[in-house]
Amino acid sequence: MKSERIDAYRVKLVCSCGFSDFRTVTEKVKTVNPFHQKASFTPLLESERGKMVLTMQKADREHLEIISLEEISMLVSADFELPDVLQSVTRKVAEQLKVSVCSVYLRDGDEVVLAATSGFDPSFIGKIRIRLGEGITGIVAKDGQYISLSHASQDPRYKYFPELHEEKYNSMLSFPIGDKKEVYGVINLNSTSIRSFQEDEIYFVSIIANLILTAIKLRERVASEKKLS
Repeated sequence: MKSERIDAYRVKLVCSCGFSDFRTVTEKVKTVNPFHQKASFTPLLESERGKMVLTMQKADREHLEIISLEEISMLVSADFELPDVLQSVTRKVAEQLKVSVCSVYLRDGDEVVLAATSGFDPSFIGKIRIRLGEGITGIVAKDGQYISLSHASQDPRYKYFPELHEEKYNSMLSFPIGDKKEVYGVINLNSTSIRSFQEDEIYFVSIIANLILTAIKLRERVASEKKLS
């Protein structure tokens, strides 16, 4: 999927199969989503047999991914409270990437705390705490580098949390939410199926992580301005 800026408010999306569409991007969305001009995804390997079907499936997925990014961008820039934004984001990402669970953990001192989830019991929000360096999530929070696993429970770094019933999940993608200076949290994807997350899926999650970071910083700035006023 290639994107071409038509004017200040429109982007033309064109895929290799000939499908094209125009998307409108508001000034507010452009401000919080610096990736809107970079909506290109790594092509999947295609066999000659069934090439048209795979191409159309990829085009449809990429089209939906861009729509999801626009929706999340608008959520970030709106006046919703951060917990509501994060909960909506986890739901949309789980639906878009067809995973069993999507969760966001936010940094709290030397730990990350479950802040939102689609798939786990929501009663554990605010209660599941993971130390930096503990398990896959804690390692990602500490090192700031993503980890993608198709057999997570077999990895020596994996730590089982019985309250989340993680034994039924195989694949895992854990991605840091942060900038070059600091990690603010982690976004996790879990799937019961054994799968390898594709490069375009990881890139999509990286954009989501940046949008979450934007939401955090925007609300921190608003809170700071309120204290000064």
